[in-house]
Amino acid sequence: MEGDSVTLNCISDSNPPALNFSWFKGGTIVGSGRIFNISKISSGDSGEYKCKSINEHGEKYSDAVTLNVMHPPRNVSVLINGSGVIVEGDSVTMNCISDSNPPAEISWFKGGTIVGSGRIYSISKISSDDSGEYKCKSINEHGEKYSDNVTLNVMYPPRSVSVLINGSGVIVEGDSVTLNCISDSNPPALNFSWFKGGTIVGSGRISSISKISSDDSGEYKCKSINEHGEKYSDAVTLNIMYPPRSVSVSISQSGVIVEGDSVTLNCISDSNPPALNFSWFKGGTIVGSGRIYKISKISSDDSGEYKCKSINEHGEKYSDNVTLNIMYPPRNVSVLMSGSGVIVEGDSVTLNCISDSNPPALNFSWFKENEPSAVGSGQSFSALQSGRFYCQAHNQHGSQRSDAVTVTGEAFINTLLYLHIIHQFGELIMMIFLFQFIMLLVGMKKQRSVKAEDLTVKEAINCSDCGRFITDLQQRQMSDSH
Repeated sequence: MEGDSVTLNCISDSNPPALNFSWFKGGTIVGSGRIFNISKISSGDSGEYKCKSINEHGEKYSDAVTLNVMHPPRNVSVLINGSGVIVEGDSVTMNCISDSNPPAEISWFKGGTIVGSGRIYSISKISSDDSGEYKCKSINEHGEKYSDNVTLNVMYPPRSVSVLINGSGVIVEGDSVTLNCISDSNPPALNFSWFKGGTIVGSGRISSISKISSDDSGEYKCKSINEHGEKYSDAVTLNIMYPPRSVSVSISQSGVIVEGDSVTLNCISDSNPPALNFSWFKGGTIVGSGRIYKISKISSDDSGEYKCKSINEHGEKYSDNVTLNIMYPPRNVSVLMSGSGVIVEGDSVTLNCISDSNPPALNFSWFKENEPSAVGSGQSFSALQSGRFYCQAHNQHGSQRSDAVTVTGEAFINTLLYLHIIHQFGELIMMIFLFQFIMLLVGMKKQRSVKAEDLTVKEAINCSDCGRFITDLQQRQMSDSH
């Protein structure tokens, strides 16, 4: 055993007895004298030894004897095949080097866990999980010894790439947000790119957005790169909360709204989260709630300005006003008479057709009771004779007639009376007429010559104004009779 003291004794038969002895290890002389002592023998002393005996008559070598020095393992070390970088997917072989006598048995450890045995330990298709510190243990009956640790540093491209959003909870428009790209790779990734959808929006491990807006909402991902490869993270969604905006009212029915229609108003709102609370106003008065406000069988009383208010937990906003202009046919049609409604001879009574409609009626027809055809048109009508008259107002949505009004014609009644009196007292009237005419001629004769007088008489008889003259005379006569 290594450390023992060993004595070699050279025995020889000679006469005279040999007094000269030499010792050899292999072919090398290592000592002299009959006895060769090795104190604290070591494995370096192992080998074949022989002695040479000499007297004056000759010399002779002994046969060789072997010193096999036993010792526990020592100088234990691990040798990794090849050199340089070990990349994930490579095959790696480790060799346990050990000096021991007798030869040692070998065990392999990763950290404190045994992972194999035998002088050689191989890993095919090494992965990053195989990274770590390895050592071997050499054992024989005389002892054991561990090697120093060796580190397997397995290189690999980025993996487990993810995005971490600073803080937690709701992100509200105006907040500052930081995105952090987390990556597992060896060597650590130093190159990062940021994407919103398919568009690159930044670089570096950290991406910051100050005063975030709803336009920044969307899916974000990062790409991590080292010399062995690259990998994208899964997409994360930035869902930016904001109060209602772009609030507007849409009307279910486009174009003209006619009295009796059903109308639905829809409050359109852009907000996050979507608004669930809506109020409806006509003018300044609240008239309903909910996203939809419905008016069935709408009437002209529903005409006016409407708006809605959209509310979520982050704020509220009013829409602009929309106007409901309800169309309806003429109604409340009536006739308005100027004056007393009595026609005086030579005058007329003006009748005006009054109506309530939307759009305002522009087409009016006038009728005399019991006559099938219209007697006039336009909003105003001049009645030249007595009777009962009514109007009919029209717009594109319908028509309505008024009640009839009575027009009284005094001048016509008087004329009939005059004709009767003339018939009864014709002779008297003619005499009065002749008398007045003669008196007129006498008066004119005083001022003109006889020729002029004859001309005046003829002109009076043939004048175009005689009819008016006679009528005036008749009126005076009637007035006198009254």
